[in-house]
Amino acid sequence: MKFLDEAKVYIRSGDGGAGSVSFRREKFIEFGGPDGGDGGRGGDVWVEAVNGLNTLIDFRFQQHFKAKVGMHGMGRNRTGANGDDVTLKVPVGTQIFEEDNETLIVDMTVEGQRFRLAKGGNGGFGNAHFKSSTNQAPNWANPGLEGEEKTIWLRLKLIADAGLVGLPNAGKSTFLASVTRARPKIANYPFTTLHPNLGVATIDEREFILADIPGLIEGAHEGVGIGDRFLGHVERTRVLLHLVSAQEENVGKAYKTVKHELEAYGGGLEDKPEIVALSQIDVLDEASLKKKAQELKKASGKVPLLLSAITGKGMTEALRALRDVIVAENGDVDLPEKRDKNRKRDLDTESDE
Repeated sequence: MKFLDEAKVYIRSGDGGAGSVSFRREKFIEFGGPDGGDGGRGGDVWVEAVNGLNTLIDFRFQQHFKAKVGMHGMGRNRTGANGDDVTLKVPVGTQIFEEDNETLIVDMTVEGQRFRLAKGGNGGFGNAHFKSSTNQAPNWANPGLEGEEKTIWLRLKLIADAGLVGLPNAGKSTFLASVTRARPKIANYPFTTLHPNLGVATIDEREFILADIPGLIEGAHEGVGIGDRFLGHVERTRVLLHLVSAQEENVGKAYKTVKHELEAYGGGLEDKPEIVALSQIDVLDEASLKKKAQELKKASGKVPLLLSAITGKGMTEALRALRDVIVAENGDVDLPEKRDKNRKRDLDTESDE
């Protein structure tokens, strides 16, 4: 499945049906009178957050959504049928914006959440509605009201508990593959990861969702490299794991580069709890490892974790550190293991396409 996190969509609700002008004419009935029925109501356009989706790829193949119009009223006081609604099914975490791509309409953060994007037009009154003591035979009816139409933007921000950030080749995808069943692409060249990947990590019988995003480089907030557009997928996380590769010649500079990009992006990322880790330590000897750990500590102001996804060193400690922050941020109320099991399974089975 291809990954798509932004889509432009045109929607239109249904027009209301027109009222009917009709008079009852039957043999042996002297006073028939008006009997035109009302028109049916046009269909609405809804958006619904559903389980089992991680991408907006469906909206690449269909960008127009139109609800059905209401049927016209008929004689014998028959009301026209209402138009059918249309529903846009989106992943949990999708934000809906106006055409300016800035004005937020709704944030779909809960599975099963529904919101009406466009209301269908009301049906017009038939002439039977206008009968009165002073007007026994009205010969007019109302037309149905038009539906609403607009262009909207869908923007997906994945729901995850923890996010992985760092320069390209910092070992983020390797870390994700080591602690979850996700299978992101891993290779020894920059920007191997071209779209976010999700996985469910388990530690001490607790589970949490981990997000891996493409690497950041200096100037990413200005569009250099892949840019910083994927940082939106870690905006909702409760903690960031900042990985700095032990292969970097200057680990302090590598840390500050990514930190600067997070601050330039905004979105509250600079204020999120952060765990700093020196990854890929299996390539260093003891003396070099100690020196680089000290450099990273000085640059970040935190004692870094020492990790090696290949040997497994420090991985358990890293997961426990992430778990502790997540539990503290949650207040131990919204524990990940209480989430829908199907959603976890779908997140873990990330496609390599």
